[in-house]
Formats: sequence, C-alpha cells, structure tokens
Amino acid sequence: MSTATVTPSLVDTQRPRILGAISFCHCLNDMIQSMILAVYPLLKGNYGLSFGQIGLLTLTYQCTASLLQPMVGLYTDRRPLPYSLVAGMGFTLVGLLLLSQAGSFAVLLCAASLVGMGSSIFHPEASRVARMAAVGGKAGFAQSLFQVGGNAGSALGPLLAAAVIYPHGQSSVALFSAVALLAMGVMAYVGHWYARHPRQHKASQVQASRFSQRQIVLIMAVLLLLVFSKYFYMASLTSYYTFYLMEHFGLGIQTAQLYLFVFLFAVALGTILGGPLGDRIGRKRVIWFSILGAAPFSLLVPYANLAGTVALTFLAGMILASAFSAIVVYAQELLPGRVGMVSGLIFGFAFGVGGMGAGLLGQLADHYGIETVYRLCAWLPVLGVCAVLLPDLRRSAAH
Repeated sequence: MSTATVTPSLVDTQRPRILGAISFCHCLNDMIQSMILAVYPLLKGNYGLSFGQIGLLTLTYQCTASLLQPMVGLYTDRRPLPYSLVAGMGFTLVGLLLLSQAGSFAVLLCAASLVGMGSSIFHPEASRVARMAAVGGKAGFAQSLFQVGGNAGSALGPLLAAAVIYPHGQSSVALFSAVALLAMGVMAYVGHWYARHPRQHKASQVQASRFSQRQIVLIMAVLLLLVFSKYFYMASLTSYYTFYLMEHFGLGIQTAQLYLFVFLFAVALGTILGGPLGDRIGRKRVIWFSILGAAPFSLLVPYANLAGTVALTFLAGMILASAFSAIVVYAQELLPGRVGMVSGLIFGFAFGVGGMGAGLLGQLADHYGIETVYRLCAWLPVLGVCAVLLPDLRRSAAH
C-alpha cells in the first residue's frame, strides 16, 4: 500500500488532534497579539504617546491584517499552501523582535505591521483547516474550538504582560519569540497533515450556493454590519478598558490588567458556547441573540460602579463572543465553494473594523474623554436587530 493513501478511519482519528493543534496555534498567535495590546500603557509612558497614537498603532496592525486576509483566502481556495501557516508566524516572530528593540514610534508601527501580516496569513488558512478537521459535520463546534483557542490566548496575553513585561521592561518582549518558534513547530505538523489531504480541501470547493448573486450580496452585507457592531464595541474594551478603569475608578495598571483578563475570559467562555449552539438550534438564532442580547448590559456599563462594570462587561463580552463562530460558519455555508475567501473576508473585516474603531475611539478619547467613548459605544449592540434579515440556511437546505 502506498504511504500517500490515507484511509477514512485514519483521517477520522487524526482530525481531533489536528483540530486541537490548530486551536493551540490560535491560542499562541492571539496570546502574542493581545500581549502587544496589553503593553500599550507601558509604550505610552516610554514614548509619551497620545491616545490618538495608541489608536494609530492598533490601526496599523489591524488594517495590515484585514487588507490581506481576503486575498490570501481567495488565492488558497484555488492553490492550497499547506505550509503558509509557518511563514505567517515567521512574520510575527520578526515583528516581536523588532518591537522589543524599537527606538521610536515609527519602528513600533513597522513592528505592528509585521505582526499584522502574520495574522493575515494565519486566520483564513487556520479557519479552513478547522473546517476540514471537523468531525461528524459539526463545523460550528470545530470553529468554536478554533476560536476559543484564540480567545484563551487573548486572555493570557495581558497576564503575561503584567507578570513578565511590566516588571522587566520593553526588551523582555523578545522572550516571547520562543512562543512564536513553538507555534511554528506545531504549524509545520498541521501543514504536513493538510498537504496529505488535498481531497478534503477540494471537497469543500465543489458545492455551489443555493442563493442568487443579489441575495448573497445582501446577506453578506448584513453579516458584515453585525461584525461591525460587535468589533467596534469590542475595540472600546480591548484597547481602552484598562485606561477607562484607571481613569474612572483610579485603579493601578496591574489591577486594571487583571480586570481585562476577566473580560477576555468571558469572551473565551462565550466563544465555546456559540458554535455548538449553532450546530443544535441554527446559526441565525445564535447570531440574533448574541448581538442584540448584549445591548441591555452594554447600555448600563457607563453608569455602573466598579463591581457592576466588571459584571456587566463580563456578561456583554460573553454574549457578544458567541456570535463570531456562528457568523463565520453561516458565511461558509452560504458560499461553500469559497471557504478561504469567506473566512478571510470575515476575519479581515473584523480586524479592519477593530483597527478603525481603535483609531477613531482614540481620537474621541483625546478630545472628549474616555467616558464619552463608552457612553457612545454602548449603543452599538442594538444593531443586532438587523439579524432578522438573515434567512435560515437549514430551512433553505430542506427546500
């Protein structure tokens, strides 16, 4: 028997390991990214940055990632690149080393753009691998497990920043190059599996959508609007939550970082729930509840005390986070022949919105104060009402 032949039973036994591996890689990738966000107060002090410059730093990173992701996904829909994940993490590694030795704001921007380029390669391809590795057709669960790896990494980043980088200074960022090297090793293993299973990649490309071009455009526009509402609001929390807590409640940096960890843990918890719920009750219902359901809590945040703020942001973050896996899988099922392009578009748009949100909110914070930012952003989840325009794909499939 040829070693290139892979039996179905062997494929099935390997899939859970591959899904676990790609989720672990997502954890490491997003841990590095959130760690960079978490050291903003340190960079602000070291370089005398304004809130506007902090926003520009985030804008550079996230826009670099967002602009390339759909193109990477579209290209790999046609020509699979199993080891592109390793190359993407290589960009992140160089960005980390540059950040640790940056001597000016311009170098910080360059480092952020390199990390963004790494992310632009990682997300569409890793999302495809997660779908390929789904067991028993449970694409929602697979996407949630993939996403929760990223959310867990996002929660760990601020803790590691508080424990390692703040006590030892900016140069200690270079220590995390070991994390990037570990991720490259695991990604090489995943890439080897991907290279040996081209038929699974091709199988995901042969199906056609059941909707007309006009319907697809309308549905994707609604999905992107929902992603906008989610990520613009999340940008106010991930980029400025520590500053809000420090200014509004007089907390120290490390205490504020711990509360950021609590919020990011809630995001990870919500992500776990979103995909499996979508597999069971339908993506549309999950999307509807996840965006609109966060509104009552987000609207109360600007008027709450410290304990209330932590509790309300925990609930809002958990509910909002359950939407993303459902949105990604919904879009992949809408256009089953364009998994990479769709994943790149959704992830890329999310990154771009997050970047624009961080930049605009930074300018607002400089001119009107951080509390005004939170009062305005509290209304964004109300846009979740637009989910009523989405068709139920399960019913459409039945017809």
